[in-house]
Amino acid sequence: MSRFNQFLSGLLLATAATLAQAEVSLLNVSYDVARDVYKDYNPLFQKFWKAKTGEEVTLKQSHGGSTKQVRAVADGLEADVVTMNQANDVEFLAEKGLVAKDWNRKFPNNASPYTSAMVFIVRKGNPKSIRDWGDLAKDGVQVILPHPKNTGNGRNSYLSAWAWALKQPGGSDQGAQAFVGRLLKNAPLFAAGGRDATTTFMQRRIGDVLLTFECEAELIAREFGKGEFEVVYPSLTLQTEFPVALVDKVVDKKGTRKLAQAYLDYLWSPEGQENAARNYLRPRSAELLKKYAAQFPAVKTFTVDDVFGGPAKAFATHFKDGGSFDQIYVSK
Repeated sequence: MSRFNQFLSGLLLATAATLAQAEVSLLNVSYDVARDVYKDYNPLFQKFWKAKTGEEVTLKQSHGGSTKQVRAVADGLEADVVTMNQANDVEFLAEKGLVAKDWNRKFPNNASPYTSAMVFIVRKGNPKSIRDWGDLAKDGVQVILPHPKNTGNGRNSYLSAWAWALKQPGGSDQGAQAFVGRLLKNAPLFAAGGRDATTTFMQRRIGDVLLTFECEAELIAREFGKGEFEVVYPSLTLQTEFPVALVDKVVDKKGTRKLAQAYLDYLWSPEGQENAARNYLRPRSAELLKKYAAQFPAVKTFTVDDVFGGPAKAFATHFKDGGSFDQIYVSK
């Protein structure tokens, strides 16, 4: 072989290796309002991975209503990882054989790297004097929330309202269902997802109160300005978790298991936890939670396990076909 041919062969091999390296990618399928969280997180992980392995990695995102997202994965969307806002959606993928049955034990903290709480966003000056869940069922109050049947945000709001009613003097499931029914009658529409609900409330100026995650308040402030709204913490609200999982069938097919594992593991790193706090998600790190205490007011919370016997039982009771939501919505 001539020197030129040797050179050309070497060049082609080097080019092929470079292209193969450039094609290493992950798809993270996530819930609607996580866009900024992962927009900030992904460059941190890319820098970490490059320093550790010398490898460039392309990180792709898909966002939407959480239940619609996992159904897309079940229908063939090749997500390497899912980062959701409710355990039921990951359980759905486990039932389909796409993620491990024990996915919530594959990572610390029930596979949730951070938490949040459901809060109220009201207009500047709080003209309707909205202070607690009971105010949302009053005449003349319009409530904006994502669809409880299809979104984690909507389900979390629904369960928060139900639990608050249940904890009132003389509270019962029957009374809670009646209360949530009155609240939902005050919803002029159900948004497709958390970000759509925010746009409806802030940009389209529909509604008196937006039900959303605590972290969404800061994203609203960045986009619309802090003077345009106020945050109200109700007397009791749901502590929300954000479960993550590998999509086993996809990572094994693509050969990305090691990379995908590292991508999710890094959410618990100091950099990953700091990123969560900067995006107004409550980090699992006690040190960082203390550092950012000023932006995380004390709030009385409950978990789905505390009140509803766990995510699976809550889903079956309230959101499966024929459950409490369907019963309420039929009468709405």
